[in-house]
Amino acid sequence: MSAQEFTTRIVSMEKSLKYFALGLTRDPESAKDLVQETFLKAFQYRDKYTNDSNIKAWLFTILKNTFLNQVTKLSSKNTINDSSEDSYLIENSGLIEESAESKINAKDVKSAISELEDEYRVPFEMFIDGYKYKEIAEEMNLPIGTVKSRIFFARRMLMETLSDFR
Repeated sequence: MSAQEFTTRIVSMEKSLKYFALGLTRDPESAKDLVQETFLKAFQYRDKYTNDSNIKAWLFTILKNTFLNQVTKLSSKNTINDSSEDSYLIENSGLIEESAESKINAKDVKSAISELEDEYRVPFEMFIDGYKYKEIAEEMNLPIGTVKSRIFFARRMLMETLSDFR
């Protein structure tokens, strides 16, 4: 694939990447920065891309990993290692206080998730806990497509139930 074809294919994914990034960051400016970082890494690691692989999946993976790396860096900045004899790990959580409203919202979300039928709740919770679709499918002895659709429908049900929080 020529450099021009590669560039054209990547740029054609910009809108999809922006929506995905916005879903992760919940901030339009951060989402725009994340997409730019994804483009930069895609060009930087172009030699790692094989022509027979799905470019959209490749870009989404780069975007997701970039986001996770940024979150990890931020959380490590808010952690202080105590060099005393007992080596306590102190989390600097005093910088960001949870508002009463956010605590109520979290309770409502947890409640809404617990009210889902087991066939939707279990794969959704596993996905939230970091399991991959394949791992969920193997654990629940289901086809991967069924797992993906159940997670999709769980999200949709939750969005309807929690429509007041948009």
